[in-house]
Amino acid sequence: MSEALCDIGFIGAGVMGKNLILNLVDNGYRVCAFDLDHGRLEALIEQDASERGDQPPRVEVCNSYTELLTRVKAPHLVILSVPAGAPVDDVCNKLLDAGLQADDIVIDTGNSLWTDSVERCKRYEGKLIFFTTAVSGGEVGARFGPSLMPSGDRYAWARIEPVWHAIAAKVDPATGQPIERFEPGNPVKEGEPCAAYIGPIGSGHFVKMVHNGIEYADMQMICEVYDVMRSALEMTPQEIAGVFREWNKGVLNSYLIDISAEVLDTEDSETGKPLVDVILDRAGQKGTGLWTAVGALQVGCPAPSIAEAVFARSLSTRKVLRTRAARKLAGPDVAPVPQEKRDEVIAQLHDALYCAKICVYAQGFDLMKLAAREQGWELNFSEIARIWRAGCIIRAVFLQSISDAYERDTKLSNLLLDDFFIEQIASHQGNWRRAVADATIGGIPVPAMSSALSYYDAFRRESLPANLLQAQRDFFGAHTFSRVDRPEQEKYHVLWGEAGRPVKKI
Repeated sequence: MSEALCDIGFIGAGVMGKNLILNLVDNGYRVCAFDLDHGRLEALIEQDASERGDQPPRVEVCNSYTELLTRVKAPHLVILSVPAGAPVDDVCNKLLDAGLQADDIVIDTGNSLWTDSVERCKRYEGKLIFFTTAVSGGEVGARFGPSLMPSGDRYAWARIEPVWHAIAAKVDPATGQPIERFEPGNPVKEGEPCAAYIGPIGSGHFVKMVHNGIEYADMQMICEVYDVMRSALEMTPQEIAGVFREWNKGVLNSYLIDISAEVLDTEDSETGKPLVDVILDRAGQKGTGLWTAVGALQVGCPAPSIAEAVFARSLSTRKVLRTRAARKLAGPDVAPVPQEKRDEVIAQLHDALYCAKICVYAQGFDLMKLAAREQGWELNFSEIARIWRAGCIIRAVFLQSISDAYERDTKLSNLLLDDFFIEQIASHQGNWRRAVADATIGGIPVPAMSSALSYYDAFRRESLPANLLQAQRDFFGAHTFSRVDRPEQEKYHVLWGEAGRPVKKI
């Protein structure tokens, strides 16, 4: 084929699509782009012109699906950045009508539900090779290096791997720290790429879904710590920003702590007030946290902190009702923490956030493990932690410790059973407990951090009160139970209505 043909066809030039395209051309790939909205294509061309200086144009655009296929090398590699759901199928069908062949690869990079990806792969089998790649990192990540979670056909991955490794975020292999450079035309080429083949179709989007669930919980817990500092310690947003910046130098170093400090240190340009104080306390969501909570329930995985983070967002939307409740419902009458105790409380909050964060990741990785077992996936958890060290929203120094834990023991059943994390929680849990207790006594809600503590305490208990619960179920529904002094597979039922309540083996 002529060298003038493009390497990649790209459909969808919205915020994420445009930035992925510019990332691709920065790394030397010739891209032909198409979007139903021609204004987006014009914006893409303008940005390319502003970034490349006196160099030749790096991006081509076209007016139809048919034209796109004629201008891309065969077998075609076509990347989609379109909204999840029906638009993905619409584009696939239009590409087939335009002449797409069975050995052409179509990559969905949207936030699709993983089960939808599985169904699409079946639907298009023999017509095209449907592949998926979950992308994390937002607009900046897409432009200068995202975390990529690809899944699907292994043949397709062999073709896609060099492309994804080129555009992905990079990490210094010696330190585990991101290598970042935000210069158009000068991409980071050194370091380990934050892109790794996850497994069969759907597994990549499942892993990204869990990433987002962890993200929900991490964000919520940072907000809870912020709330305690403002409500109990009466600290200003700027003072809290300073604390977060100190925390960012240690074990809590992360993108989310970093941006939280920047947000809290920002003034509103109109009023001069702290920006955070003029933002309505009504949080939105796009569904991935909800999908994670639902997915956990479906496979029977305890992920209470992720669920609590979703519920916290839902409760925040009940602003009118909360305003009424604030005028009617009584809370504790507690004096603010004295100035001389501030540093002590801040230290407690630091350790509480750290321990709760460990438990949230334990919940997320446990969910991936149970789903992998159910779906027959072989997930590399050490590698998943590594590709989250840069480019994605939950990127943090903490992920290196998780990768190391699964490197030490590839069969690790739960992160809380790794020796490093056992020691970390043992040495920090006193402050965690005090922080949760003091917040509760003060009437300050900390649903994610407190649920993480309850998760930890339940996980470390050999015996739980589920014995009473199972007896209750047997009483009203004859659901049977196992005995501690008999093989577990043997089932028993109490004849509750009879004298002496005899136990019957079922």
